[in-house]
Amino acid sequence: MCGRFAITLPSDAMAQLFAAQPANNLPKVPNFNVCPTNPVHAVQAGEGGRQLVAMRWGFLPHWYKTQTAGPLLINARAETIAQKPAFAAAARERRCLIPASGFYEWTKAEDGARLPWYIYRSDGAPIAFAAVWQSWGTDDPVKTCAIVTTAANQGLSAIHHRMPLILEPEDWGKWLGEAGHGAAALMQPGAEGVLGYHRVDPAVNSNRAEGPELIEPFEAGDTPRGRLI
Repeated sequence: MCGRFAITLPSDAMAQLFAAQPANNLPKVPNFNVCPTNPVHAVQAGEGGRQLVAMRWGFLPHWYKTQTAGPLLINARAETIAQKPAFAAAARERRCLIPASGFYEWTKAEDGARLPWYIYRSDGAPIAFAAVWQSWGTDDPVKTCAIVTTAANQGLSAIHHRMPLILEPEDWGKWLGEAGHGAAALMQPGAEGVLGYHRVDPAVNSNRAEGPELIEPFEAGDTPRGRLI
């Protein structure tokens, strides 16, 4: 799964990277601890070209009467996305990309403590998560999204059995629907050797933690450095 991530790229750099027109209400960056229900940057395609817009991370199906009327849908499983009533139409018609610098996963120590890991592209490039989106509400519609996940590849399976679907630049157009059909074929575990990871500060266990220290390598016995807000 993907339950937390970081984005450090400036909004104008994201717009340039994805050749997208930026909206005026984009979330503040950097954010080293993006959490569910936070606004996130998302790239969507349209008749006038790509747009970089803000979306709520937490997909809201149209039948939800309130934002808390059902489970918080932050991820959509690639294996079942086309059959799930919440995601089926979005998987066909409303796909987007979510930029990230890296994401977090957790393992458990022998004493039950949660050990956070930061996962990133080993080449230093930004990550593009595959995602789907839904406009929710009538009076003041909110764009909401969920990150697509697959089974973990061999390199990440020691940390978690799931991973976000990460797309290479040559596949962005196909996922967004600009390059015809074939998005379903992209929903496979990522290639080996693309990602690196290291242990990070346990402070990120809190959704209130912030600061660049959260993504720095952390060894057992180090003094926690992340700030809480």
